[in-house]
Amino acid sequence: MNPLLQPFDTAPFSQIKNEHFKPAFLKAIEEARAEIDAITNRTDTPTFENTIEALEFSGRQLDRVSSVFFNLNAAETNEEIQKIAQEISPMLSEFSNDITLNAALFKRVKTVYDLKDTLALTDEQDTLLDKKYKSFSRNGANLPDDKKKRLREIDAELSKLKLTFGENVLAETNKYEMHLTNENDLDGLPEGEKEAAAQLAKSKDKEGWLITLDFPSYIPFMKYASNRALRKELSLAYGSKCFHKDALDNQENVLKIARLRHERANLLGYDTHAHFVLEERMAETPEKVHVFLNELLEKAKPAAVREYKQLEDFAKDLDGIDQLEKWDGSYYSEKLKQKLFNLDDEVLKPYFKLENVISGVFKVAEKLFGLHFEEVFDIEKYHDEVKTYRVFDADHAFVALFYADFHPRKGKRGGAWMTSYKPQYQYKGENIRPQISNVCNFTRSTPSKPSLLTFNEVTTLFHEFGHGLHGMLANTRYPSLSGTSVYWDFVELPSQIMENWCFEKEALELFAKHYQTGETIPMALVQKIKESANFQEGMATLRQISFGLLDMSWHGADPSNIKDVKKHENEAFAGTQIYPDTPETCMSTSFSHIFQGGYSSGYYSYKWAEVLDADAFAYFKEKGIFNTEVARKFMENVLSKGGTEKPMVLYLRFRGSEPKIEALLERAGLIKKAI
Repeated sequence: MNPLLQPFDTAPFSQIKNEHFKPAFLKAIEEARAEIDAITNRTDTPTFENTIEALEFSGRQLDRVSSVFFNLNAAETNEEIQKIAQEISPMLSEFSNDITLNAALFKRVKTVYDLKDTLALTDEQDTLLDKKYKSFSRNGANLPDDKKKRLREIDAELSKLKLTFGENVLAETNKYEMHLTNENDLDGLPEGEKEAAAQLAKSKDKEGWLITLDFPSYIPFMKYASNRALRKELSLAYGSKCFHKDALDNQENVLKIARLRHERANLLGYDTHAHFVLEERMAETPEKVHVFLNELLEKAKPAAVREYKQLEDFAKDLDGIDQLEKWDGSYYSEKLKQKLFNLDDEVLKPYFKLENVISGVFKVAEKLFGLHFEEVFDIEKYHDEVKTYRVFDADHAFVALFYADFHPRKGKRGGAWMTSYKPQYQYKGENIRPQISNVCNFTRSTPSKPSLLTFNEVTTLFHEFGHGLHGMLANTRYPSLSGTSVYWDFVELPSQIMENWCFEKEALELFAKHYQTGETIPMALVQKIKESANFQEGMATLRQISFGLLDMSWHGADPSNIKDVKKHENEAFAGTQIYPDTPETCMSTSFSHIFQGGYSSGYYSYKWAEVLDADAFAYFKEKGIFNTEVARKFMENVLSKGGTEKPMVLYLRFRGSEPKIEALLERAGLIKKAI
């Protein structure tokens, strides 16, 4: 009996074996096809209910199987799962094409769409109808047969290329180890980080210490290790992932993905992939993205140049460094930060025990939105480290199930993300509540210390939890409009706004307590956190702009003539480059956000959403950071609404005015605050 094909509420992880996945997909696709055929073959007049709603609620079994499988492929994968993913992805792509290229089905959808002005639909129904129609028209329904065939071929190839790209990045990350046997090579590293490196070595039956490319290992070494040669080795290993002209090299994959996306956009009548993508974004056009990024660049670059010069002078005075390189940046930035603000991450970490930070983010959610989180032990998990919580509102009504997975493992890709095992929606009179997961890669506990987070990890946890709240508090009718199913440059607002509470005394007092003494973080340290918030903000902003420009360079113009990935990348970075180039490294070959994830033509949205979040949090600051009225408006108009209406409509309803870029520039210290 295949557990994935039985009715289940929460994923039955303990019963699922790898051999269950492919048969489950085949059966679920077969069932979904039958549901689509039933809609297509109806002889009655197409209506919103019998066509659009029926289409929306088809394939629910396939959605559940897919969510379990692809979430495991990200957080707990192995070679067998990766092999299955390579087989399954083209099948799913083909099935998706079978829907969008189904002429009879599109005819029914178009009939309803053409009558939309006579149907008296709600705003949400109107949005769903528009989305369903565009899912056909933007994916080839109006194409002649020969172009439909080519579209299918492109989509099948892209699905495999993106998987291969991600698998190569994970394999490269796992492959590299810096094995140190001389303790002097760890000079400067805090005791806790040395202990973690020793523990990692021991877990692999090695003497000494192991440093890897996983963030909890990589970042502290780059920040604290005084051995410049080893920092260089580690930096080059990280920056050259999938850029070695070997079996894991991604250069050809990058070129193929970019060219196929461009060809696909052209087939559909768009100038570039970016024109295709941005039609469904707040930014609307590549031109607007470039204007936005260049406006930020104009404000940030002078500050970044000043900050780099200051760092260069500091490194020269301290250690006689004549040329500051990329592997020097984190190290001397940390030392300069300590000098200017007397603030050291190692002084802060004892106040940020992982369990306390989790409790803190829950308390912030309780004060703002009336939520309560209860850890439970009767929900199956895909790994022992995962924690599970039931979430309730102020009236103790069930809101959501929440999975939390916080530490790096071999089968887990790097970074941090939010995902869903089941979205919220309403079906046959029942409000189906969501199952949401946060996945991160934080430092583990050691024999002598619990898991203590850097301040950056604290903000990462709050960020991903913001995405989680967007999923948990969803209250829409249709699954495809629920939670984070919003325009991609709006999706970061709920996550980025949550980071603001990490800098506020009133919030820090809730959870920032010393893991040994229980002492609340001293207000002097809180003040230093706030004072240092804009430290090297010009350089940080320039870095984000450079990633956005690189993304647009791959997707906002015809990539057909690009032959050299590194050369193209250098040209894209030319206006934002401060550090000397390192020929051995290439970002594009491991830029998973745009070549594997969903951020192609959308990386600018991190800065775009910062404008939204700075403006939105200014409203909280004005009324009080725990003002329940402002929180209620944010919950009702943003968090619960998903993609039911256009983002700016929702934002205006919350804020009363459009966001202003000045709020971000002021917060970042790039312009003086208006008096």
